[in-house]
Amino acid sequence: MTLRKAVLTAAGLGTRLLPATKELPKEMLPIFVPGKNGPVLKPLLQALFEQLYNLGVREFCVVVGRGKRAIEDHFTPNWDFVEWLKSSGKNSLAEELESFYGMLERSEVVWVNQPSPLGFGDAVRRARAFVDEDFMVCAGDTYIASRNGGYLRRLADVHRRTGSDATLLLKEVEDPRRFGVAVVDRSETSEVLRVRSVVEKPQSPPSKMAILPFYVFTVEVFRALDRTGPGHGGEVQLTDAIQLMVSEDKNVNATVLDEGEVWLDIGTPEGYRDAVLVSYRLATEVEGDAR
Repeated sequence: MTLRKAVLTAAGLGTRLLPATKELPKEMLPIFVPGKNGPVLKPLLQALFEQLYNLGVREFCVVVGRGKRAIEDHFTPNWDFVEWLKSSGKNSLAEELESFYGMLERSEVVWVNQPSPLGFGDAVRRARAFVDEDFMVCAGDTYIASRNGGYLRRLADVHRRTGSDATLLLKEVEDPRRFGVAVVDRSETSEVLRVRSVVEKPQSPPSKMAILPFYVFTVEVFRALDRTGPGHGGEVQLTDAIQLMVSEDKNVNATVLDEGEVWLDIGTPEGYRDAVLVSYRLATEVEGDAR
């Protein structure tokens, strides 16, 4: 089974990154990725889109909120600008945009509005009309540096092999209190973990397995979201819908981030600082490996 559809959530207000995010959506903040001629700065959401495209996804639903027009503008090809770059001798920059625009024109991108920031679960629920098959969900403000998008391929493969209703991506962290947390059955011989329970931002975490905002779902998740009321922070939490699925004996599994895969979270000023520094180092290392 090839995943063809992905929902990207990009409706958060980014208040912890103000004033930088007053007009520029946090999902458009740049990070470094490997390029043909060295590290290239790309908006995080573009870098994530390209990872998904290389996985085989061709239908994208981007959930946006107020003040996110810059995202739609960036994801609208401007071939006149490409020609201007070429005429100015900026060929490497033109090639980067040509590649991105080619991906866009070979894809279908639809935009869904979330008028108020009612939570990650509410954002996913608003993509319901777009989805009629298994699909991937990714938060637009999180990026994982992974050679050839290996984490996405592994996530999709585990979902396919286990016939899951929901498949989660996990990482063990020292202090998981600011994340969703999963309790799983471990196996020494398999990369597949059976999810036994999940909870959003617990004060007393039942494990150290943080849930990263990358998932694969069947349409069963919408039935769960329909019965999920406001949770932590007064918002509709996707974690609560997943817990409902677990409690109803749905097939919920997980895989973990590999040691060589690096999670970049730009939700805080400190996180964004680290994301820029780490992404530059990683992009430079990849350039060196290519030589």
